[in-house]
Amino acid sequence: MLEPLIRNHLIRHARVDAARFDDPELRVADLALDSLGLVEMLFAIEERFGMQLSDPMKYQSMRFTDMVAAIEAELRAHNGGELPRADALSASARP
Repeated sequence: MLEPLIRNHLIRHARVDAARFDDPELRVADLALDSLGLVEMLFAIEERFGMQLSDPMKYQSMRFTDMVAAIEAELRAHNGGELPRADALSASARP
């Protein structure tokens, strides 16, 4: 659920080529995001789900799929083991 949200955000806002996500070894660093681009993406996630991610700069050195898994784990930990449904959130919380 989270991977398409992140991927679409990066395609729309950071202008990442969609074909890049076909590579299972894609690293966040390979997306050519500057630190502000990464922070903006993470802030959009935090705003959508109403939480703050711990140590957001750690994602820069991860594979894209590992970053998604780590963010999902934080979301679950913040929500009692459940992954919140993005469509259940108010429109005002959506980027």
